[in-house]
Formats: sequence, C-alpha cells, structure tokens
Amino acid sequence: MVVNIHPVPVRHPEKAHKPDKPVLRKPDWIRVKAPTSEEAAETRRLMRDLKLHTVCEEAACPNLGECWKQKHATFMILGAICTRACSFCNVATGKPLAVDADEPQHVAEAVGQLGLHHVVITSVDRDDLADGGASQFVRTIEEIRKASPGTTIEILTPDFIRKPGAIEAVVAARPDVFNHNLETVPRLYPTIRPGARYFASLQLLAKVKELDPTMFTKSGLMVGLGEEKIEIMQVMDDLRAADVDFLTIGQYLQPTRKHAAVERFVTPDEFASYTTIANSKGFLMVSASPLTRSSHHAGADFARLKANRAARLAQAGA
Repeated sequence: MVVNIHPVPVRHPEKAHKPDKPVLRKPDWIRVKAPTSEEAAETRRLMRDLKLHTVCEEAACPNLGECWKQKHATFMILGAICTRACSFCNVATGKPLAVDADEPQHVAEAVGQLGLHHVVITSVDRDDLADGGASQFVRTIEEIRKASPGTTIEILTPDFIRKPGAIEAVVAARPDVFNHNLETVPRLYPTIRPGARYFASLQLLAKVKELDPTMFTKSGLMVGLGEEKIEIMQVMDDLRAADVDFLTIGQYLQPTRKHAAVERFVTPDEFASYTTIANSKGFLMVSASPLTRSSHHAGADFARLKANRAARLAQAGA
C-alpha cells in the first residue's frame, strides 16, 4: 500500500481558523443540475489541454452545467490564486505563481475552438503586480481580436486599487463591455470584501465612462448577506451617478462552512421588485434573479444592451 505523506493543500488556509457557519437548505427555486453533459466534459478537457482556468469552476458557479453544455465558459486569467481573501469567494487565496506569458494566446485559441461570439474574461486579484494584471487583460483582448475579430469581448476586472494607469490601459484596449462588481452594500465591505473599498470600486466605473463615454459599463451585486432593501436602492443610485449601464443582482450562495453565511434566500418576487426599481432608475439593462451571475447569458444580454441603447438614443432624438 502506498501512503501519501504529503499534506493535502488547503484551498482556504486563511479561513481555517474561522468557526463553521450554518448552511441553509436551498429552496426549490435555486436548485440546479450537476454538469454531466458531453459538451461540458469537452469544455473541461479543452481548458485542461490549454492550461486555462475558468471562474465557472474556481468560484463554484451554479450555472456551470447550463453554460458548459452550450460551450460557454468565462475565462479567469492571471492564474487561479488570488491575493485577497473575500469571505464570500471560493477562489483560492495565497501567493500567486508567475504570470503565464502564453495565457493570452491560449485564451484566444480556446475562444476559437469553442466558436464564441461573445466572451467574458475575468481574473483573480493580483495586488503583487505593479499594474494589478492590467497588461495581461490588454494582451488577452489583443490576441482574441487577432484570432477571432468577430467576437465581442466583455471583461470583469479587479478594482486596480493603487495601480496608476491600469484602468487607462485596459480602456484603451477597447473591450466591448467593462464590468467591475461592487458585490455588496458599503456597510458589509469590512466583513464581506475586506481588501476592497466601496468608493474606489465606484470611482473605477465612473473613470471608465470618463475615459470612453461610449463604452458599456456593468456591475453586479449579491443579495442574501444581510443587506437591507434601502441599501440596495442606494447602491443603484450610486451606480447611476457613475453612469453604469447594466446591473446584475443574484443570490449569494455559501461555498463552504468557513465562508460568510447566507442570511436568507431572497424570493423570486423580491428579485422582480429589484428589476422594476432598477429599471425606473434608468439602467439600460437589469438582470435580477436567484441564479443571475455577471457572465450568465452575457452574449444574449450584450445584444439586448446594444438594442436598448439604440432605442433610447432614437427616442431622445425623436
């Protein structure tokens, strides 16, 4: 018998000392099927062959089975180890490896093999890098443009806090959608998103519009963490003040007992109410439902986003 004397690496060592938190039973409206399709298996093999990571897997997205069956995947660049330790996130925390110089080309190759008309690129936080990883976003956008010029590109970036010039560099690469998630209400940042600053994230979104008023901007929130409805409404107002076009709102799901607990499951009717309120505040697009995630149905949503802007401009000119 062979005995493995090497310890099994702990995915979240920074959370190991924390007490276990209760895990609420999921209601029927939030249950999903496991990814068992052949298409999902093919997508997984492609990612392994090209040494790529997806936020679908690393963040334990509940929509993985649905998206991968359609061969839609959200690429996570700059490795799979994050320099931050947000209490809601399932991505591993620790000391990242060196940036893979071949990663942008591999992403572009995967986009071509999957035949993606719209692709979402996100990343871990890389506070260890002078530019926060902005140059890797730029190179990835450039490689996709060369390999698949007809593919529209949506990026979901870190906050690039204390990384001068990073936002400017990424905007100059002209992604079709610039997304940065606020994640939660300001009051909960110290416990839910301790490495980030609410107003820094808000200012990033405003800066993108300042640099390029035509670029679509997008942000997302999780609910069920103990926030109040009035706080969500204030965040909506803050996002509209930053001229953000597209808002997503989804249910927070607890990855492990060491992560932040789900305080409650928000009902579909409440999500419908958030949609109505957000639309009344002037967003071009709103997606709010229990299983809404930033990149879920991103391609179809982008088409609607463009159509909604065109309709609004036509109405304004009438």
